[in-house]
Amino acid sequence: MAAVVQIRWPEGEWSRAYGVRDLETRTPAQPTDRVQVASVTKTMTAVAVLKLVDDHLIALDDAVNDVIPGFASALKPPEPITVRQLLSHTSGIPEVNDALPRDIDFRPVLSQSLTMERGLQLAGTVGWASADVGSFKYSNTNYLALGLLIQTLRHKPYAEVMQEEVFSPLGLKNTSLSHVGRDETGLLHGYVTLRGERIDTTDNTSTVGNPAGGAVSTMEDLNLLMAGIFQGRAVSASSLREMKTSPGFAPYGLGVWERADGCSKDSRHEGLGSFWDYQTGVVSSADGRYQAAMTVTTPPMPTELEDSSAEDKRRNLNSRIESTLNEAMDQLCMQGTVK
Repeated sequence: MAAVVQIRWPEGEWSRAYGVRDLETRTPAQPTDRVQVASVTKTMTAVAVLKLVDDHLIALDDAVNDVIPGFASALKPPEPITVRQLLSHTSGIPEVNDALPRDIDFRPVLSQSLTMERGLQLAGTVGWASADVGSFKYSNTNYLALGLLIQTLRHKPYAEVMQEEVFSPLGLKNTSLSHVGRDETGLLHGYVTLRGERIDTTDNTSTVGNPAGGAVSTMEDLNLLMAGIFQGRAVSASSLREMKTSPGFAPYGLGVWERADGCSKDSRHEGLGSFWDYQTGVVSSADGRYQAAMTVTTPPMPTELEDSSAEDKRRNLNSRIESTLNEAMDQLCMQGTVK
């Protein structure tokens, strides 16, 4: 349907949009179009959490059991769980999505907003195995809990803190956690099929304000986010070192994925997001000099609830986006080395 990309390097930037915003009007997509970026939101949330650490409101290895409202009562953690474990997906916390209805008709789920508090309650119905604590186990519930931690310690709503602490300081002028509807302009539309019928799933009611996947942004803003982080303008030097370090058994630090750099001994760092209808990736060099971001609106296809092969197709598309961005980064940085 559409692909939107922006690449930044020390001498400039390049952006393009291909395809259409929606399948009704077939208005051409634009490089400035906004899109739901799914789990790239986690990278944004991680910045806000690390700023809590920088402001000495909590430490990375402090337990959160009695700090986050409802954490202990809803989830019944088998042992003390730290901020670091939540950020790095090594808490073993159950996945909230595993507690959602598995009906082929997904529309009721998408029409209801999932609050952070409700997310913890639902995840608590799954059960938390003590053997999972300390191992890498990707779970959106980690970041629902971190959203509650942010607003508890800042004494402000999560979305307000994100605007003040992350979006505004880093110049993310087109990023929000607000509701977007199908009738808004400058928005890439998403679609899923249900029993062969195409459904417009652009409305983001189900993820509004969600610290694990609720941000709506542009490719320019995602690159500005990563530039701000890795150029050292988002968090302290010590917090940035922690963010880049994986404490688990997967290439994941604190809110960012790690990937080998094709022309440097340092690792690159990525934010990756996948919804049924959108696939997004952003990558930065460790020194913040190079960034590349791309989103692709997935061709209308069933959810995995209706067709199990659909999930493999989405994963394949996400992997191709990641590879394409890194290949572009390799070429740019090698050209810079030659110069």
